[in-house]
Amino acid sequence: MSMRDIFENSPFGGGGGQRRQIPALKMKKSVWILFGLLLVLAIVIPATATFYTDMLWFKARGLSQVFWTRLIPQWILFGVASLIAFAIFSVNWLKARRSAVKDLAASLPEGSEEMPLRASALFVMIISGVMAVMNGFGVRSEWMTVLQFLNRTPFGKTEPIFGKEVAFYVFDMPFLSLMQSWLLGTLVTALLGIGLIFFMAALPKMREENRFYMPGHARAHLSVLGAITVLAWGAGLWLERFNLLLSEGGVVFGAGYTDIHARLFAINVMIVLSAIVAALLVANIYRRTWRLAIAGGILLIGASFILRGIVPGLVQKYIVEPNEFDKERTYIEYNIAGTLDAYGLNSLKIVNFTPEDFITPQDIENEPDTIRNIRLWDYSPLLRAFKQLQEIRTYYDFPNVDIARYTFNGAYRQVMLAARELDSEQIQNQTWVNRHLEFTHGFGIVMNFVNEVDRAGKPVLVIQDLPPKISVPLEIAEPRIYFGEKSNPYSLVRTDVLEFDYPEGDANVRTTYQGTGGVPVGSLFSRIMFALRFRDSQILFTNSITPGSRILMYRSIRERLETVAPFLLYDTDPYLSIIGGRLVWIQDAYTATNRYPYSNPVSVGGDRQKINYIRNSVKALVDAYDGSLFFYVSDKDDPLLKTWAKIFPGLFTPIEDANPEFCSQIRYPNSLFLIQSEIYRTYHMSDPNTFYNKEDVWRLSNQAKTGSQNAYYVIMRLAGEKKAEFALIAPFMPVGRDNMIAWMAGRSDAPNYGDLLVYQFPKQKLIYGPSQVSALIDQDPEISAQLSLWSQRGSDVIRGDILVIPLGDSLLYVQPLYLKAENSDLPELKRVIVSSGGKVAWAETVDDAISTLLSRLAGTTGARLNAPLKTAEKPVATTPLVVGENARDLAQQAGQHFEAAQRASREGDWARYGEELEKLRAVLEALMNETK
Repeated sequence: MSMRDIFENSPFGGGGGQRRQIPALKMKKSVWILFGLLLVLAIVIPATATFYTDMLWFKARGLSQVFWTRLIPQWILFGVASLIAFAIFSVNWLKARRSAVKDLAASLPEGSEEMPLRASALFVMIISGVMAVMNGFGVRSEWMTVLQFLNRTPFGKTEPIFGKEVAFYVFDMPFLSLMQSWLLGTLVTALLGIGLIFFMAALPKMREENRFYMPGHARAHLSVLGAITVLAWGAGLWLERFNLLLSEGGVVFGAGYTDIHARLFAINVMIVLSAIVAALLVANIYRRTWRLAIAGGILLIGASFILRGIVPGLVQKYIVEPNEFDKERTYIEYNIAGTLDAYGLNSLKIVNFTPEDFITPQDIENEPDTIRNIRLWDYSPLLRAFKQLQEIRTYYDFPNVDIARYTFNGAYRQVMLAARELDSEQIQNQTWVNRHLEFTHGFGIVMNFVNEVDRAGKPVLVIQDLPPKISVPLEIAEPRIYFGEKSNPYSLVRTDVLEFDYPEGDANVRTTYQGTGGVPVGSLFSRIMFALRFRDSQILFTNSITPGSRILMYRSIRERLETVAPFLLYDTDPYLSIIGGRLVWIQDAYTATNRYPYSNPVSVGGDRQKINYIRNSVKALVDAYDGSLFFYVSDKDDPLLKTWAKIFPGLFTPIEDANPEFCSQIRYPNSLFLIQSEIYRTYHMSDPNTFYNKEDVWRLSNQAKTGSQNAYYVIMRLAGEKKAEFALIAPFMPVGRDNMIAWMAGRSDAPNYGDLLVYQFPKQKLIYGPSQVSALIDQDPEISAQLSLWSQRGSDVIRGDILVIPLGDSLLYVQPLYLKAENSDLPELKRVIVSSGGKVAWAETVDDAISTLLSRLAGTTGARLNAPLKTAEKPVATTPLVVGENARDLAQQAGQHFEAAQRASREGDWARYGEELEKLRAVLEALMNETK
């Protein structure tokens, strides 16, 4: 068979008076119908069920506008892209097909009755439609990019190279890049199709004449479309100019000297050359030759190789590297300014702070809120203690421990708490009824003060047991937890089966869900749809569902929020709070982008994503009982959030409209704080020369014993403030050294919420870092000997994190120490280690440990410790009276004053404690004089 026969029998033409029959079409019609039905059942119906049930879920939450705003733009984008692509494909391919058929007809012998098949045009239309649909699906997922462009909000800042607004890079560039890449891909596909049609039509003649052949109309068609394609490629080069400001190849992130003076020039030349090549392609229509276009293409490739491949390397090696700082200085300044702005560090307040060498009794007396809230329980030991003491049944679990603060009877107290959630995987009898109808929720919480320990070394619980027993002025009107951190399967509630509530004696307490969460599932159609969605026929056939039944889905906090607002980044640690008598989850959410000019990127989400701009713009709230969702705006000035608020006008609520109790429980997010700390440890060097030489890079403290990151929440009084507040703090150390150089604080209480402060220490003074304090502890003979003894007895010694606690003008270091028996998983807090001024002490309680530490400091330190304490209630004698004249009497007096000081510390009477220490010092001095 000749190539002409092949073409004539193809869908593009050929065929004589007799048409060929395709054997495959003889298949029985019923087989095709069955195949079609199976395809519908396998794809269309499950997709429809998911769509319908999601629509019901959004409607039940009052978020129908969000649902349709997310859905409709996707299909509009798909439809527009598909229609334009179909027009490009069909117009070009049909034109090429007509020309090819004419060429083929002209090459047939005179008098031939062969005519092209009319079905060939239909085939081209079908292929155009299929390719257009694929094209539309390729851009459908970019709906957020398009909506952000259409609703963009200015940042109010311009970049220093091209003078463009930052919003151009964040909103315009992604949209323009999407349009350029889509158009280029569509044109290339059209070109390939045209080339294939013309090649198949010309192939018989090329075989006969044994030479390359292309009709003039084919050359003209390909030349015009090729010119447009080259111009679309050139548009990509124009956009690439701006992407230089997001370059990662220089001494800093962003365009450097080589980028501006070599790569930018090369791109501009390439843009001009692309326009020349396009013009040469158009000239092919008249000159009937490809030589000029081919020459232009070779010039384009050669220029790209030289200007973009060789020249930048030469400029970098011979111009920049010998004079790198001088050449890059300006761009380093751009990078420092852009990075500090993008991470919200440009408004950070710096306080030069010189701490005293050691704490004094007056420091302890002046900071009662700080001392009362020193955290003795690390998260991991406390979680293990909660699990051992309060899980009660195997199907309960405490996924995490959260930290919070409340005011009880006028006292500002820091607490730790955990939710007793249901773990459906631990249900002993894994029947369908148990998993979906009976065991539906967790119950209650457990809470303890951060600083309280009972005589056995266990946490003192202020909320515990089932039902909750509460010993603090808090009310939990609804302790049931249907929505939490764990991913439990769907539950059917308000059925004929009473839900398990909590165990009580030999029987179990039962309940029926009374909340508004979930979706009605009483109708037969809804049951069919949910059965298809979850691929669970039991939903359809169970007799337990009533007309008022509801189905709870999207039950984990993260999944629930991401379903509604997938465009936000979510913190890894939602935290539990009690607001208005209800258990609620607070989730920090962020707006972020990786397109902020000259801002250094960081990796988030386990290195899965890079960002270089972030704001904690949203505080999300999820009710643990009914799953209600609220997105409160915590940064109303953020341009990204303003853009999303335009797109979803009913989704966000001003935080001023939130419950005041909610506002009192929000906190500076730990994840954001660590990102900002990571940036600031380098970018605190505002001088370009210092930054370039990396002379003063800091590091965050990693606890050597536990490996945890040393950023923690404390209640403390910042320097210059009148009252204690809840803050997140982290110490910094110089890279390669262990002494502390600064610490950063993120404030959580109104009216200073969100403020960042950095207390910088003088470089010429030694301030102990956590690892140095750890070394002091290891060197203490008493502590070392006791730890060895415990280890020899088979106990597992667990050393907690070392907390650096600012106390007035001093620093106190605190480390809890736990013991865990070999045959037990319950850690017990046995000692509290404290340090200041290079001295170390330990005891069973914080007060006793501080008392011992102050006693040791009193014998070795100077005037500051010996200064009198001044209180409003009791004037302190500056020269204590010493009674007795011989050594025995003096020794007896010393013992009495020491015991009195110990009693005062246990009672928290630090004024009397200071008086007794003063008297003890005077007695010891007299004793020393007596023995000389």
